[in-house]
Amino acid sequence: MELKGKTAIVTGAGGSIGQSLAIEFAKAGAKVVCCGRTESKLKKTLKLIEQKGGTGIAIPTDVTEWNQIHRMVDLTLEKISQIDLLFNNAGSFKYVGPIWSADPEVWWHDVRVNLLGSMMCCRAVLPHMIERNAGIIINMDGGGGSNGPNVGGSAYGCSKAAILRFSEGLAKELKIVGSSVLVFCMMPGFVRSNMTEYLIGTPGREKWQPHVRTLIGSEAELPPDACAKATMKLLSIASPELNGRIFYVDMDYEKIERNKKRIQQENLYVMHLLTLDGKLGPWPLVDTKQGIS
Repeated sequence: MELKGKTAIVTGAGGSIGQSLAIEFAKAGAKVVCCGRTESKLKKTLKLIEQKGGTGIAIPTDVTEWNQIHRMVDLTLEKISQIDLLFNNAGSFKYVGPIWSADPEVWWHDVRVNLLGSMMCCRAVLPHMIERNAGIIINMDGGGGSNGPNVGGSAYGCSKAAILRFSEGLAKELKIVGSSVLVFCMMPGFVRSNMTEYLIGTPGREKWQPHVRTLIGSEAELPPDACAKATMKLLSIASPELNGRIFYVDMDYEKIERNKKRIQQENLYVMHLLTLDGKLGPWPLVDTKQGIS
């Protein structure tokens, strides 16, 4: 997808990764809709976009509130008339600790933001995208999604694992109705941010997320714009063969493009349950070639 003349919605656009995504999309020629709860942060992102010669609008939006999401999409269509790209970046990682001491409300808040928020944003834009038979949705993976359990961060981890399966399922649903809309997941890697620093802000939290301290300042730490640059590479090779799959910031996207057919045929870059004989198991709910079995 070439972004020049397109419209991109970025949720969580006031944060470090979200801000970088919004700026990168604007530099590529997109009109960017910056969404998030804090208006002052959105205005800062919008100012940076405009300083670099880009255009956009800021619409304060809480992704856990359907009415606000619906309003955001309506305003976008009213002001810009189309939606080409949705990047569900907004996230929450508030509960840190073991399951047996979790406050259920705090635990569920993370799931509401990360999973339900992404689902509702997809729900809001998809009728428009399906009608136009065009568009790309990218959902944010994270610690606990494709890279294994998030010990001490189960709410965040479970919600991100669910996002992967949600994205794969959505891609197949769109295929069943013959839609050209594509869905992907992006794994941003470790970025130092208010969220990651919160994870080690007290001895109690650092006990359960000690790897964060190790990653800060290491070679594994990535700049906030790494995800945005990788997303641009993904958009440049986006195709049906890659639909519903997970991608990482440090992938060789030229290699991915050269191997699209193999990725599709061998069903790579998706979550799998493998049995002792190396087959998918224990039984298929969905025939990946035909749709629902």
